[in-house]
Formats: sequence, C-alpha cells, structure tokens
Amino acid sequence: MTATYRPSDVKPALAIGDVVEVKPAEVILAGLDERGELDALPFMPEMVHFCGRRFVVDKIAFKTCDTATWTGLRRMTDTVHLTGVRCDGQGHGGCQAGCLVFWKTAWLTKISGSSQGRHVAEPRAQQLSASDRTTSDQPTSQPATGLSGCTRERLGEVALGACRPATAEAESGQPVYSCQATELTRAAPVGIPFWDVRQYVQDVRTGNAPAGQVVRGVGIGAFNLVQDLTRSKLPDRLRIRGGRRYPFIEGTADTSPVEKLDLQPGEWVRVKSIEQISATLKPDNHNRGLSFDVEMLKYCGRTARVLRRVDHIIDEQSGRMLTMKTPCIVLADVTCTSDYHRSCPRSIYSYWREIWLERVPGPLSTSSGAGDQS
Repeated sequence: MTATYRPSDVKPALAIGDVVEVKPAEVILAGLDERGELDALPFMPEMVHFCGRRFVVDKIAFKTCDTATWTGLRRMTDTVHLTGVRCDGQGHGGCQAGCLVFWKTAWLTKISGSSQGRHVAEPRAQQLSASDRTTSDQPTSQPATGLSGCTRERLGEVALGACRPATAEAESGQPVYSCQATELTRAAPVGIPFWDVRQYVQDVRTGNAPAGQVVRGVGIGAFNLVQDLTRSKLPDRLRIRGGRRYPFIEGTADTSPVEKLDLQPGEWVRVKSIEQISATLKPDNHNRGLSFDVEMLKYCGRTARVLRRVDHIIDEQSGRMLTMKTPCIVLADVTCTSDYHRSCPRSIYSYWREIWLERVPGPLSTSSGAGDQS
C-alpha cells in the first residue's frame, strides 16, 4: 500500500526563527540536475549571490498559491522562505516582481547555537568549523543520487529559456524565461483542497499563521464557497449581497480613471479609503486591467514608502516579459498576508495604481505605516 503524505505528520527540518547559512554555490550546483533544479524547483542565477550568507527562516513553505494557472494552493516539501530574501530579476531580464525566493532545505545549513529572531547576518568568507554545523546538515561536494550537477553558466541559460521548446521564443520574438514562479506547478504538482483540515493544523504547528487567523480564514472561505454556489443555484433575491464573495468589494466605475502622480522610490504615500478606491474600479474590481485584491483592503488608510515603479514583469504562465502600459507601484513591506487565501506564506507584493494612493510628507506615526524593508 502506498503511503499518503500527511502534512500534519511531517516535522520540518527547519523551524521559523532558525538561523541558516546558504551552502557554497559549488555544493548546491553539484546537487542539481541539468535544468538547474532540485525536485523540479529551479536554483536561479539570482540566488548565487546569497551563497555563504546567513539568514533567518521566515516561513515554512509546505504549501503555496498557484499564480500561474490559478488552481489554488499546492503542496511543497522541504522548502522554506528566508526573511527578506527576494529575487532582484537580474538574471531574468530585469523582472520587477520581487518574488520571495523558495529555498530547499538541502541548500541550507542550520547554525547550531545561533541566536534566533535576527534579520540578515553579514556574509562570511571563511568556512564554518565543524562545531558550527548541525550533524544532519554537513555539506557534501558529491552530486545527489541521480543528479548530474549543473554550472553557473547553465543556470543563466535555463533562466533565458534553454529548456523551453524552441518554437516558444520563435513565435514570440522575445525570450521565454524560466524561474521559480513559472515552474511552480512542476515543483508543487499536488493540489491541496479547501476541506483538507491537515493544512490548517500545519499552519499553526509551523508558526506560519496564528490560530485565530487560520480559523477566521476557514470561516470566510466556507462562506465564500456557499456564495459561489448560490450564484448558480438561487435567484438574485435570495442571495446575500448578490452572491458576492466576502469582503464585498464592489467597483462602481463605468470606465477606469487614471491619475498620474509620478511617484518615485523613497516617497511616502497614504492608501486611499476603500470608498475612494471602489469609485475607480469597474464592477469586476479592476482598473485598467489591474485588480484590487481583497488582501489589499487591510492597507487602506495606512501610510507606506514607495519601493519602486513597476512596468515589466514575467508572465508566470507563458514565461514572456509583460510590459505595462500604465506602470504600477510597489510599496515597501506591503505584501499579501493571505488572510483570505488560506495562509499562503508566499508574501507576494501588492501592485497599486497611483489613483489609489495620495502623496504625504512622511509617516504619520511609527505604527501607522509599513516598514522600511526592501
């Protein structure tokens, strides 16, 4: 009989707050296949820069949301996110998405006796002594069984589409990139249905989310499933708020208005109220093709620092670079906290239209705005 993987029965190799060191590039490369992957998860060129440096484990990535084919949450194994470690896109045409990087535990060494709760430690050029490492995480220069190893040059080739079908680039006339986001459905091939309660137990056990957030999220998710059902089964007069999903954001604009503030990195803004934002959204809650997601609602009325303007990102389904006709804004430390998406730990940056923001001189108080982390 084949054993069934049960998330609640698996004790992660690492825990939130553990201090880890990214193994030397040569060690990691030796354990990759010819695509530069381990368990179908790419080790990207942008990740080489972090080798030899110490970080703190931020979240256990035992599940993740699928933003390529939108099939819901998918299961991952032996994978974590590290505090503040995001892709800068330099190996992928300058993509500005700033995705949180996935790290296989095999690429990391847990540092015994190190203090927890620190952000990012300085790089260390020297090798660690044996007493600094946990016994189970001793690095090896030999490739893992069945893997042939990879080179830095090959990582760059794969990022630029070397493993994509030859016709893909010819048809588009531009590079077709590969990265962790484009390959996520391969790295996480198994979906996690809403009713699988083991995922919620794991959310709390790992520390990914507090119990209160998880319970609230389950309740909202169940209500929204019922709302979806009523739209197809009940007449409008019997539906709650027309069968709309909670929290009932309703766009009221006939067309998408535009406001140009020419916001620049380092400036401070206040997110407008939901009433003001709703007036800029069409009934599908989009403004010029960009959706106002329910996860953005919590930031209304808060102040935050502009991190960057975004006008090109990789389309996760096709691998092609998308150029935005109307640039959007990313705010420092303003990310999806998955209050309505089953506590996914991916912390994706929220994209903001300038019309949803207003320029302010600076933070009104130390507690009202988002932090200053890039």
